[in-house]
Amino acid sequence: MPVDYTNIPSPCFVLEEELLRKNLQLIDSVQKSAGCNIILALKGFSMYSAFPIVKEYLSGATASSLNEIKLINDFMGCQAHTYMPAYLDQEFTEVLERSSHITFNSLSQWERFQGRVEEFKRNKPEHSLSCGIRVNPQYSEVATEMYNPCVPGSRLGVTRDKLPDILPEGIDGIHFHTLCENGSDTLERTLEAVEARFGDLLHQAKWLNMGGGHLMTREGYDIEKLIRLVKGIREKYNLDVILEPGSAIAWRTGNLFTTVLDIMDSQGIEVVILDTSFAAHMPDTLEMPYKPVISQAYQEPVAGKPTYRMGGMTCLAGDFIGDYSFDNPLQIGDKVIFEDMIHYTMVKTTTFNGVNLPSIGIVRSDGVFRLIRSFGYESFKDRLS
Repeated sequence: MPVDYTNIPSPCFVLEEELLRKNLQLIDSVQKSAGCNIILALKGFSMYSAFPIVKEYLSGATASSLNEIKLINDFMGCQAHTYMPAYLDQEFTEVLERSSHITFNSLSQWERFQGRVEEFKRNKPEHSLSCGIRVNPQYSEVATEMYNPCVPGSRLGVTRDKLPDILPEGIDGIHFHTLCENGSDTLERTLEAVEARFGDLLHQAKWLNMGGGHLMTREGYDIEKLIRLVKGIREKYNLDVILEPGSAIAWRTGNLFTTVLDIMDSQGIEVVILDTSFAAHMPDTLEMPYKPVISQAYQEPVAGKPTYRMGGMTCLAGDFIGDYSFDNPLQIGDKVIFEDMIHYTMVKTTTFNGVNLPSIGIVRSDGVFRLIRSFGYESFKDRLS
């Protein structure tokens, strides 16, 4: 059905329901074929107004903070799969009450909280709770060090030399997360490293959480290999397998709509200032870094065509991204659409410089845009004191 974009404010994140459903249908087919559980990672997609859609296909979600846990409880209607690099004493009881699975980042964390876990289980035998340990297989193909959990000195997960030959009593599961928007071929090589170091412990475990980074909704991803790998591990070690993709859920399901505020000549370079910010609203473009795709633009400069450097509206000197060319000159008031900005981008936004957060909206299956939320002064003020 044709989409009506006429009433979209600027800037605005716009999710398209039909595209989200298409991704979820594919992911659901994978979990059914592979006999595994695929759950939503809130760090990649926390748009809780869309959780009723997600619930139709996925039965769970994973959190890395108490706030994410509460969103899962309130809007997914289930207990959370929880992992934090370290737990806070004052939050831990509530974490226990709100979680079905808790993964510990180190043996010292497990030893510190083991007594409270055991007491909770004694007092609430009706609450199903399973604990696991995150491991570091010392193998990752993530090139950007900021996103690589296996760099020397990584604080994420336990290396094999720190673990005993028998899983500690009370630990049911093993968790690894070393992928980042990778294919199933990378998973295959990663599993080889995991089995080489932790195979004996996998035989003792009840579940294996393979973390996120499985970009199964990207065109060209080898779905059948993923299914074979998951089934193979599940059957070989007789355990449950859990995957918690972040990007795959909302991959290419929506865009960020922006507007040209100004165009200026800066020492021979035509610079566009938008009503958004790369630093505040699209931080991954500067952290990874990567160059976002602009609809109906050439992603690299083309000789002889109108070419512009895209800049944000904050006073940070580095709040700009690379150069793009267009078939026609841009004018103040023109719309510029950044593609694929729903996963990770939305959850990382800030109000640096006091800039308003982009609005959030959704195009429903009937093709009509509906504004979910707008932000203003109160949103900025509430983050300060």
